[in-house]
Amino acid sequence: MQSIFSKIISGQIPCYKIAENDAFMAFLDMFPLKLGHTLIVPKNQIDDLFDLDPQTYLGLMVYSKHIAKAIKKAIPCNRIGVSVIGLEVPHAHIHLVPINSSNDINFQNAKIKLTHEEFEDVANRIKQCIDTE
Repeated sequence: MQSIFSKIISGQIPCYKIAENDAFMAFLDMFPLKLGHTLIVPKNQIDDLFDLDPQTYLGLMVYSKHIAKAIKKAIPCNRIGVSVIGLEVPHAHIHLVPINSSNDINFQNAKIKLTHEEFEDVANRIKQCIDTE
C-alpha cells in the first residue's frame, strides 16, 4: 500500500516542495513544530530507515545535510535538529527542525499553524538558500 509520502512523491497529494533529485525529496511538514520543519524522504518506499540499503541510507544523510544548510540560512535558529521516529508513516524519513533549544524538537509540543501563503513563503525562502554546488 502506498504511504502518504509515496502519494506526495507521485504528485497525487500536493506539498510544499523544497527540492528533489532522482532518489530523494524534501518538503515542508504540514504539521510543523517550528517554521521551516522539513521532511526528507527517499523516493523508494521502505518502512524503516535502518532497512535502507547502505547506499540509499548514506545518500539520504548527505541529502539531508544539503537541505539542513539551506534551512539554517533561511530560518533564524541556533541549530537544525534531526529526528527519526518512524511511527506515524510507514516510509523512512528524517525530520529537520530549526531549533534554539532541545525542547523545540519535542514532538509532544503543539504544532504551529500556517496559512497557504506562509507555507509558500517558507518553502521559497529555503529554496533560495539551496547551494547548487
